[in-house]
Amino acid sequence: MRTLALIPCYNEETAVADVVRGCLRHTDGALVVDDGSSDATASRARQAGAVVIRHPENRGKGVALNAGYDYAVREGYDAVITLDGDGQHDPSEIPKLLQAAAAPDVHIVLGCRMGDVEDMPAIRRWTNRTTSRFVSWLSGQEIRDSQTGFRLIKRDVLEAVRCVTRNYDAEPEILIKAGRKGFRVAEVPVATIYHGGKSSIHPVLDTWRFIRLVAVSWWNLRRRR
Repeated sequence: MRTLALIPCYNEETAVADVVRGCLRHTDGALVVDDGSSDATASRARQAGAVVIRHPENRGKGVALNAGYDYAVREGYDAVITLDGDGQHDPSEIPKLLQAAAAPDVHIVLGCRMGDVEDMPAIRRWTNRTTSRFVSWLSGQEIRDSQTGFRLIKRDVLEAVRCVTRNYDAEPEILIKAGRKGFRVAEVPVATIYHGGKSSIHPVLDTWRFIRLVAVSWWNLRRRR
């Protein structure tokens, strides 16, 4: 597979260069979508070897991911590997995703953190388990880590599924829609890395967005039946 590392970023000048260089050891290209950063994220990503798409203002992670998906399809990549620009995901674990994706009946591979939750904050652990139950139900297959941003998505999924959510709900949305279309999701264990920084997830707004996503997905599923 010809693979593209897709790294959505917002003010990640400290870590993004190391992430890009780590990805390029395992992928055929790296794309950083700088979602309105006010620091040197874009320049440091370019210096490290990434192509950069820069949004003039912060539009949300879902918008950044869609921009990367469109670029990957347009440039002829067979798969994207998404990961965060803050160093939370270890690029040296990319080969695990590639190995799982070699199976022709696997279309999405998730880097699952739920086998190593000792360092995961308790609220994130509870939230991830709860949301993953809903995503499993709506997608029609068991998913243990629906919130992971470390994942491989093949081109046929990107061409068949279009996400409309603009924020962190875009990550469970693509799993739900892909699952309903018959695409298979696999998971491989990856390390849980937290640096103690403040999460960019808004507990109230993003919880509401997830509830809305579940409600809309359930309604659409019911209508089809």
